[in-house]
Amino acid sequence: MDVVLRTVHDSDLPVFFRQMNDPEAILMAAFTAKDPADRDAFEALWKRIRASADVARTILADGDVVGSAAVYGEPGEREVTYWVDRAYWGRGVATAALRELLAEVRERPLYARAAADNAGSRRVLEKCGFRVTARTTGFANARGEEIDEVVLTLDG
Repeated sequence: MDVVLRTVHDSDLPVFFRQMNDPEAILMAAFTAKDPADRDAFEALWKRIRASADVARTILADGDVVGSAAVYGEPGEREVTYWVDRAYWGRGVATAALRELLAEVRERPLYARAAADNAGSRRVLEKCGFRVTARTTGFANARGEEIDEVVLTLDG
């Protein structure tokens, strides 16, 4: 499968919205918007992202829009995030996309966060060189409770 990143197009946003409303994906990600079905909040978020200095990319697999990947935040505290359509989980798409994003954004350190029980996301991050550097708890909107979270770091 050919996985590439490109800039986000307006036509990607409805696909992202659909992907980010998959109930199983929401539970796995855990740390989601308070109301993923709030289209206005979704549109406002992406308007801010696209107007900022953050690096946001669309993930394409064999030419199809299958998710998004981004680096955001203040220098020295920047984090990576990604979302891949559940139909593509376990096929190497997230790992390939994150590797491409990390090649584009060379600054280090970079951070990532994941629900401690999200083994798939942790595996993707670790394959790309991130290491667990802290454990904490945080309120997971998707689960309606505090859950364990890991913080991962990618150093220079």
